[in-house]
Amino acid sequence: METNKRLLRKANWQLFLFGRVKIPLIGYCRPRVKELSEETIRIRIPLRRRTRNHVSSMYLGVMTVGADLASGFLAFHLSKLKGVHTNPVFKGMKAEYYKRAESAVDFICRRGNDIALMIDEMKATGERITRPIEVVAECKGEEVARFIMEISLKQSRKLSKQKKDRA
Repeated sequence: METNKRLLRKANWQLFLFGRVKIPLIGYCRPRVKELSEETIRIRIPLRRRTRNHVSSMYLGVMTVGADLASGFLAFHLSKLKGVHTNPVFKGMKAEYYKRAESAVDFICRRGNDIALMIDEMKATGERITRPIEVVAECKGEEVARFIMEISLKQSRKLSKQKKDRA
């Protein structure tokens, strides 16, 4: 239990830094990792003045940020566990919205095994691998949207090797 708390604390710190340094819009939405394993991630974005639209539900752009984070952060986490350096990118997205999200939304990706297989294939072939990954958005335990994120992974060179090449 203590290890899981430590893992969540570290994941939230990484997410905070990523939102602060790389993509400020992520930091603006204030996401929190609520669950993280090799199979599943759950990221919660609160409904606040910053994330609300004109009808007092979660703004479409914020919902997209949540789906992006759920699939991308799980891919990032699994690639670190496997000792591979990659930056997940997205080639496409399909979204279906079922009802208005009128409170905090949990973005859940349960496709860790699919992402792990992508990483293994990427390591074996050295090629870019692209697959659709499903993310579900829930509000108060009820599904409000479903996203298909077309995630693309390619192994990148180590940072130390890049520095040597520049010198």
